Amino acid sequence: MQSEFMNMTKRGLVLGATAVALTTVTVTGAGVHLSQGQAFFSESPKELVDEVWQIINYQYVDGTFNQVDWRSKRNEFLNRSYTNKEEAYKAIREMLELLGDPYTRFMDPEEFRNMQIDTSGELTGVGITIAKDEKTDRLIVIAPIEETPAFKAGIMAKDIILKIDGKSTEGMDVNDAVKLIRGKPGTQVNLTIGRGAQQLNFPITRARIQIHPVRARTEMTPEGKIGYIRLTQFSAQAPKEMRDAIRKLERQGVEGYVLDLRSNPGGLLYASVDIARMWLKKGKIVSTVDRKGLVDAKEANNSALTNRPLVVLVDGGSASASEILSGALQDNNRAVLVGTKTFGKGLVQSVRSLGDGSGLAVTIAKYLTPSGRDINKEGIPPDIIMELTEKDRDRLQSDRALIGTLKDPQFAKAVQILSDKIQAQTPNSANN
Repeated sequence: MQSEFMNMTKRGLVLGATAVALTTVTVTGAGVHLSQGQAFFSESPKELVDEVWQIINYQYVDGTFNQVDWRSKRNEFLNRSYTNKEEAYKAIREMLELLGDPYTRFMDPEEFRNMQIDTSGELTGVGITIAKDEKTDRLIVIAPIEETPAFKAGIMAKDIILKIDGKSTEGMDVNDAVKLIRGKPGTQVNLTIGRGAQQLNFPITRARIQIHPVRARTEMTPEGKIGYIRLTQFSAQAPKEMRDAIRKLERQGVEGYVLDLRSNPGGLLYASVDIARMWLKKGKIVSTVDRKGLVDAKEANNSALTNRPLVVLVDGGSASASEILSGALQDNNRAVLVGTKTFGKGLVQSVRSLGDGSGLAVTIAKYLTPSGRDINKEGIPPDIIMELTEKDRDRLQSDRALIGTLKDPQFAKAVQILSDKIQAQTPNSANN
């Protein structure tokens, strides 16, 4: 596990949608401090507070620090006395709260180890990604991961977590919620969920979860053989699994593709870029802009695996790296997006280890789609809006085998669109 994590440190950026320690978001490290720093910290907890301050000072995306006098805050926090590391941790979290950014967060050593474990693709928990809703200050579900206990129990994207084992989450920090929800496999946690006007209780048994981010198959339709690919997260394994899936479906002679990004909460930046290049022959994929206005643009590199018609399914649980991929395909006119507006998480985090084995996730940039759209908090609107009714949602939730079939209304709409595109290509194919 350690070697995999270290191999990923060169990547340096994560786009997943918070609460990573809970179950899903894969991360990269940005440097590991030596034991000398750890020894120094054991003598001076104040050193860790200053280390976090320095990282924010040099890297944080907002140069105004949320209109906070960041330099004066350094003096304020360093003038305090810290008798142990727990007091330092509390001060760091207090300092970071001043930024008003739920994605910039401190992780104690246990939380940071959990995050490192998540990069392996083997998770322990219930299978949800959560964040703090800035408007309501409540914990919101970004998305459940397929085939996990939370997914099977019926947890949905945009659900509000009201209580954890009877304890109210009002004002609760994401990290504290993570600690309550995590636990040993086989034990149970009860989540009280707010969904619209409803208040629902979900007793969920924790489990160890092995995640394969790509599922693919062919679907026979009246319009011919369609390749269906469902991508559940942008983990380190996702590019290879996606490449293998496309190549296999090409050999099977599919006439078009449906790429399903519904309830995909995001993951690694490089994974979204790599996967976009499998579908795009040329064109810009994404630009990242830091507080100095510097732009790092990623482009396609003539390595597309197919040029067949493509429809992408998105919804409110499609976040972060999902929005990079869908935005790139939409702006380059490579795919038609079907479903509902995406989550709206357009920020990039760098994750690094600190002197005592704890970790810090820092928002260092925002990303823009090829056409220059800043989708943070706004989301990406689909080309064709296709809402699922509550009845449809419940039916697909209770019988997951129907997802990605003609009994899935959004998939059926995608097939209809593909049919039109395939027919439009046929004369050209004949002339060639």
